[in-house]
Amino acid sequence: MTKHARTTSVANDLKLKTVLIANRGEIAVRIARATRDLGIRSIAVYSEADADAVHPTVADEAYGLKGSSAADTYMNVPALLEIARRTGADCVHPGYGFLSENADFARAVMDAGLTWIGPSPEAIETLGNKVQARQLATEVGAPLAPGTDDPIDNWEQARDFAEEHGLPIAIKAAFGGGGRGLKVVNRMEDIEEGFASAGREAVAAFGRGECYVEKFLTKPRHVEAQVLADTHGNVVVVGTRDCSVQRRFQKLVEEAPAPFLTDEQNRGIIEGAREICRAANYTGAGTVEYIVAEDGTVSFLEVNTRVQVEHPVTEEVTGTDIVAEQFRIAAGEQLSFTEDPTPHGHAFEFRLNAEDAANGFVPCPGTVTTFEAPTGPGIRVDSGVRSGSSISGNYDSLMAKMVVRGPNREVALARAKDALNEITIRGVRTVLPFHRDIVEHPAFAGDELHVYTDWVDKEYEPGFGGGHEDVEAMYVDRTNVSVEIDGRLHQIAFPSHLLASAANSQSAGASASSAGSAQGGAPEATGAAGEITCPYTGVLLAWKVEDGAEVKEGQTVAIVEAMKMESPITAKSAGTVSLSNINEGDSVSQGDVIATLK
Repeated sequence: MTKHARTTSVANDLKLKTVLIANRGEIAVRIARATRDLGIRSIAVYSEADADAVHPTVADEAYGLKGSSAADTYMNVPALLEIARRTGADCVHPGYGFLSENADFARAVMDAGLTWIGPSPEAIETLGNKVQARQLATEVGAPLAPGTDDPIDNWEQARDFAEEHGLPIAIKAAFGGGGRGLKVVNRMEDIEEGFASAGREAVAAFGRGECYVEKFLTKPRHVEAQVLADTHGNVVVVGTRDCSVQRRFQKLVEEAPAPFLTDEQNRGIIEGAREICRAANYTGAGTVEYIVAEDGTVSFLEVNTRVQVEHPVTEEVTGTDIVAEQFRIAAGEQLSFTEDPTPHGHAFEFRLNAEDAANGFVPCPGTVTTFEAPTGPGIRVDSGVRSGSSISGNYDSLMAKMVVRGPNREVALARAKDALNEITIRGVRTVLPFHRDIVEHPAFAGDELHVYTDWVDKEYEPGFGGGHEDVEAMYVDRTNVSVEIDGRLHQIAFPSHLLASAANSQSAGASASSAGSAQGGAPEATGAAGEITCPYTGVLLAWKVEDGAEVKEGQTVAIVEAMKMESPITAKSAGTVSLSNINEGDSVSQGDVIATLK
């Protein structure tokens, strides 16, 4: 798809003129908007599955990549460089995910005579490799939890580590982040499968499966520091963020600045991040992540050598355009500021993922029939979808991000509650019911933050956002009927299906308006009696039981992968299982019967 070149009156004093955006979705839209402000021409790429996506329409020009899988498209280095050559691009921005932390891709871009919008390949290799990053953190004095010095070769080494240091342990991809390739193991008998699963996810998400092991600290908060470093020796920590609200170690809600830290903790996090990046000769945008344990211990976690999904919360409280600064740094310019900025106010980011919160946050590919963003002071929505957009099962489940800012945490939280009630997404199930609930939960909204990284998986129980007994009830699509009684307007919410048959007989004095909802097709884990069905479209990775085996209620029958996430399919009752003729590696669709129970 070739579009007319957008003209701009913005003066571009940088040497960079045309950027190839080697990514998709909301981050590709974000980069294109930043380049428009800078007066830089933007080139988007899109897979066959993304032909009608938003990001190709926002960029100045867009070019197709043959295929739909990540490997054939957004991770196809020769194809990306060929489009860069054809379009006259002089730089490449990788966004996050895909090839953003791939040193070989960075080298290929530079070898092609293009400017890489990111840190040097050497810095990516040093800090992107979690084992080497741990070694560097040790050298600069950052506190660390016990862990292996090098990637492990087999699951037995993980078992040996657990025997020495105790459980739980975390098996983590040495290359990558974002919760992909991270498995926390609490039982010795689960180590072998945890090692195999972490490796599979790492290969699928990052192309490399090496893993290492470290002691997992209980009830840890996830706190990180946003760093910007230029080629003139300036290393600035733009701010801190708390990203503790996660499911399966992938973030759902972030906030800035990180609340409820002591001065000593805050100082250690900021200065540790600065010194790690300075020691690595880092340039560009990067994030140094820590865990803050239940007892207050701060321990270095990893460095992400790219722009983060959650960078907007830091932008909102500091007035910094982090993506624009990436271009300045890559062009050889100094940062727009050389001192750590002082945060003003507080901000939350809510990731709007196509996932079913009522069924273990399983991915929900499909078509977004309605996407209506909220309005009001302090609200920003970075979106990669619109009404009519198709959500492919080939990529990440993130559709958009809603950022809400206020003068303090309390006001920001109050605004967030209104914005979450106002936003409307239909056609696919999303995590909106969870977000609406979590902002009412005392563990999150109270005077202290009691949420830790696996709190959602272990302790969260829905109901704080309106008395619902379960999240499933939150997915019921409702219509607000406005009725005036004695001069006062009242709104009554009804399940929409109950009003459908009466739509033509509504009284003239009542008007109907759609309430904010996250209605979508409900993935079911079981079909007819005794049937075990796949809750979403994906690939059957592995059978976990033999045909004819006796299984217990809740026992894992199979592992299915979609949107770069592995999820177990479990038996809803005990019985004898009969497996379908689906082979490992075969595609499965939502509702397919994968096994039956007798």
